[in-house]
Amino acid sequence: MAGRLGAHVLIAILWLLHFLPLSVLAALGRGLGALLWRLAGSRRRIALRNLELCFPEKSAEEREALAREHFGWLARSLLDRGLMWFAPAERLQRIMHIKGDIQLAERAGPVTWVLPHFVGLEWAALALGLNQRAPGVCIYQRQSNPVFDARLRAARSRFGTTHLVNRHEGVRSVLRRIREGYSFVNSPDQDFGPKDSAFVPFFGVPACTLLAPAKIAATMKTPVQPVVVTMLPGGQGYQIELCEPLPGYPSDDLVADARTLNAWLEAKVREQPAQYFWVHKRFKTRPEGEASLY
Repeated sequence: MAGRLGAHVLIAILWLLHFLPLSVLAALGRGLGALLWRLAGSRRRIALRNLELCFPEKSAEEREALAREHFGWLARSLLDRGLMWFAPAERLQRIMHIKGDIQLAERAGPVTWVLPHFVGLEWAALALGLNQRAPGVCIYQRQSNPVFDARLRAARSRFGTTHLVNRHEGVRSVLRRIREGYSFVNSPDQDFGPKDSAFVPFFGVPACTLLAPAKIAATMKTPVQPVVVTMLPGGQGYQIELCEPLPGYPSDDLVADARTLNAWLEAKVREQPAQYFWVHKRFKTRPEGEASLY
């Protein structure tokens, strides 16, 4: 009961915050990020360890500054959920800046949208829903709090048609929807263990990397279009970049495809390193016999 009440209170606060100008939300996000930096000890340590592994050429002071900035962007992304959930479409369109071919799925049929974990990634679903008519399907991790779960599910389908497949249902439900004309929204850069994965370098560190993005695209013969969300400073909004399909991807070699995707993602992370999701244990699973990096 307490968990449900707390969720309702937090959602009410986000509803109130969505009336504020984006520049004010950005300032509040920086302040909340500084607070989270002090309070979120375990996540702070994970972020610093990830940055140490991925940017060994930087000094400890440089990596800490990058991590502090990351917590500011992360906090702002949390506060901006109120906008995503409650702001009218007209306001959302004003603060979203679309770059690239967002109508590819309408012209080419189902595509695989590859959506890496930058902190603003939830805005991609809004951009796709508001600016093109092709339906989408994505794999969804059920939230432990039922109030938050219902709100997040509603947000992802607020505009357009997005079918959510529970992760435990497996890939068959996804394939069935693709055959029905749905495009697949896939986030390839989390560590879900060694099953259907391979150890592929990411910033020079062997990372347990999913093979599914290339496998599904090859099986369903869908073009692969990466989508990158960048949070812009102050009140400037969000940039949603629909990138060019990766040349030669997928190929007939799933491990080579995973290398291609990781190399592309690494280059994108280097463009906005503070906005990548560093608080996730990206290198949690290790090759057999290798000690934990955390």
